[in-house]
Amino acid sequence: MAEENVTTPVSATTSAAPAQPKKKHIVREYAESIVVAVILALIIRTFIVQAFKIPSGSMEDTLAIGDHILVSKFIYGMKIPFMEGRYLKIRDPRRGDVMVFEYPEDPSKDFIKRVIGTPGDTIQVKEKKVYVNGVPYNNPHEVHKESDLFPKEQNPRDNMGPVKVPADSYFMMGDNRDRSYDSRFWGFVKSDKIKGLAFIKYWSWDNEHFRVRWRSIGKLID
Repeated sequence: MAEENVTTPVSATTSAAPAQPKKKHIVREYAESIVVAVILALIIRTFIVQAFKIPSGSMEDTLAIGDHILVSKFIYGMKIPFMEGRYLKIRDPRRGDVMVFEYPEDPSKDFIKRVIGTPGDTIQVKEKKVYVNGVPYNNPHEVHKESDLFPKEQNPRDNMGPVKVPADSYFMMGDNRDRSYDSRFWGFVKSDKIKGLAFIKYWSWDNEHFRVRWRSIGKLID
């Protein structure tokens, strides 16, 4: 009698494995991280803090050539692109503040100077001495590295004014008084040209002696 081949049927109750979530491509992950980092950097630079490098000696000895500083963008109020005015202002600029602003004669350049006159002040310079509202203004940071005196008719460096600071404007001078091109020569800075308050040095490089100025790093600017 012939044998009959019998096959055992496969059970239909076996469950399928759960689908695995699809992983992002590594290039996409890197691209997303870069985009987020760029957006955050732009927000910080526009509204919170911005880094600047000191290229000249007009603020010596407060700031030296090669100092790298941070500037607060929000203390005087944030400027929102394509909108007028400032928002969330903490305070107005004060006499003695060290500010970064757009150079009035060429807005593509940034200048840094100290506030000497605020709106409504009368400023005069007589034989290198600054007077604010008729009273000598003693700034402990100012230095004079040249002894000669220029008459007002020849040069406003040592003798000028009196001039009254207009509304919404500021009179700026460098601490290195004899070697600073400032409001004595080109006038006032409008408040909408102010970029922020310089508050700390985060790096300093002495290119002349090819060395780091370690004592300057982390030093507050006053």
